[in-house]
Amino acid sequence: MVLAIATFGAVRSGNRAARTAERALQAGLRPLLMHSRLDDPPQKIMWLDRHWAMVNGGRAHVAAEDGNIYLAMSLRNAGSGIAVLHGWDPVTEEQMRDSQPPVAPEAFRRLTRDEYVAPGDTGFWQGAMRDTADDTYDTLVRIVESRELFGMDLLYSDHEGGQRTVSRFTLVARDNGEEWLATVGRHWNLDRDDPR
Repeated sequence: MVLAIATFGAVRSGNRAARTAERALQAGLRPLLMHSRLDDPPQKIMWLDRHWAMVNGGRAHVAAEDGNIYLAMSLRNAGSGIAVLHGWDPVTEEQMRDSQPPVAPEAFRRLTRDEYVAPGDTGFWQGAMRDTADDTYDTLVRIVESRELFGMDLLYSDHEGGQRTVSRFTLVARDNGEEWLATVGRHWNLDRDDPR
């Protein structure tokens, strides 16, 4: 009986230690995307159709040209693991005001190339909308041309594809020409409990 109790205690203790080690490993791989600082270095970005942009720290590139909508943001990874970006979804000011959660992961627009942001470093996200039949196209063109506030949900994970997270950024046009500021507002954990 004593041996059975000791074995049970050792197994429970071992399980707790294994769970603690797993949480520590996950925390070491966990990315967390934020807007970059205003004094972070600029990011030079090119799209497949040779549209170019220089995005300064804490800012975004938002342009509607030749029927295409070009979007980009300067990012900083405040987490301890590499951030692998998977997709994006634009969000209207009304959706943000109503605190609507992000769409399902499979509804995000997939990136056409791999984008990574190293831990403690800066990087960028870029996207483009070219399909005029897309349900969001007309709304996004109106928002961009009238320089209204809008949001961008980014879906990303750690480098093993786990710990998926959605971070919602707000893009705000500045009064001085074409400049847009980007700031993060909220994060959703998809593969683990939400801290709220």
